Amino acid sequence: MIAAHVLQPAWLRLALLCLLSGLSIENSASETLAPPLHEGVASCASSTCHGAIEAAHDGHILGNEYVTWMRRDAHARAYATLRSEQSQRVARKLGLPSAVTAKICLDCHTDNVPAAQRGARFQLSDGVGCEACHGGAGPWLASHTTDKATHADNIKAGMYPTDAPVARAQLCLSCHFGNDNKFVTHRLMGAGHPRMSFELDTFTALQPAHFRVDADYRRSKSGSNGVQVWALGQTVAVSRFLDSFIHSLDDRNALFPELVFFDCYACHHPMRDQHWQPQPLVGLGPGRVRLNDAHFLMLRHIVLRVDPALGAQLSSRIRALHKATAESYQATRSQAQALRTLVDDLSPRIAAHAFSIPDLRGMLDAIISEGERGEDQDYVAAEQATMAIATLTTALETAGVLSHAQRQFINQAFAPLYDAVQHDDHYRPAQFSKALRTVRGALPH
Repeated sequence: MIAAHVLQPAWLRLALLCLLSGLSIENSASETLAPPLHEGVASCASSTCHGAIEAAHDGHILGNEYVTWMRRDAHARAYATLRSEQSQRVARKLGLPSAVTAKICLDCHTDNVPAAQRGARFQLSDGVGCEACHGGAGPWLASHTTDKATHADNIKAGMYPTDAPVARAQLCLSCHFGNDNKFVTHRLMGAGHPRMSFELDTFTALQPAHFRVDADYRRSKSGSNGVQVWALGQTVAVSRFLDSFIHSLDDRNALFPELVFFDCYACHHPMRDQHWQPQPLVGLGPGRVRLNDAHFLMLRHIVLRVDPALGAQLSSRIRALHKATAESYQATRSQAQALRTLVDDLSPRIAAHAFSIPDLRGMLDAIISEGERGEDQDYVAAEQATMAIATLTTALETAGVLSHAQRQFINQAFAPLYDAVQHDDHYRPAQFSKALRTVRGALPH
């Protein structure tokens, strides 16, 4: 997993300051008679529970989780963000009285559960608190502190399984992309809302950890490594994209489709900036607005290592979907559904795959080579490629392939790569390709 100090360019810091992760999570217990009560972050803040100033050196938990969240986690400031002038300006443009009262804002900037599910100490102003991610604590708050309580018992009682990468990706993406109940549309971005960006492993690493991955953690929880987290996160991101995209195609009440599914920078660039070039994977000519396929590209690299034949099939389906967007709604929906069906079976295959050193090297080489050829022309693809390269090189260091000194040298080589994707307004594909060559030169052969 990427160390927090390794990858923090401005575009990620902006995304983290605008964290949209306040989630209304359903109780995961199979026989829930009533929605779980959300007790509020104060119920976790006792110094004998999760509110200690310093982390414990032994035991099952650190004990200072609440303090870490309050002082260092951007989720704690998500509600406060709604009071900013930028947020209020967005609300005014959308015709809303205030960002701090609008459901469309609260659904992601705080734990906006219905009033009947709010306990005595619950406050919306707490932002994206403990229960926004771990689920309403009503059914398990008392029981999870007992000596006999296991992680499995807590999950059965209704705690959300954030340790499982697929479940965590679904949770995070419900706000960092959207779901059936909440979605950052092109209209929201047109009013001034920041563009959404997400990659599970990177964003997990950038938030200060309030858990310790030790032998006890690995015994009771999933303990997936960074590459699996990255790979499964990409799979869920593609699934979520396709589900929402297909739904938007079925809801044709406007002249244009929902534009948030397309590459922003196909339209948002100066007319004099004519950097289009052929991209074989896409197969579209100049003047065509392409889908935002950044997660598709990363998933293709992953699947080609897990199952080359399936990876080739995935590549073909991605190209077919791109071409269908230039034909008709019907053709586009058909190809999107075919791709979605193919992706359905990928999560268990990827979760079961033990990524080898040749896998890591192969994916790293493929991503760098594709960028050098100019396939990653658009900014979002370059952004995802940068995060993937950081994850894969960190995994190589963890596996002992790279020495600490080599890693330090590679980190220095990463500087021009981070500079290339630092600001979307200043992104230049040629600069990105050149930076990739610098990174390749720093990698041991």
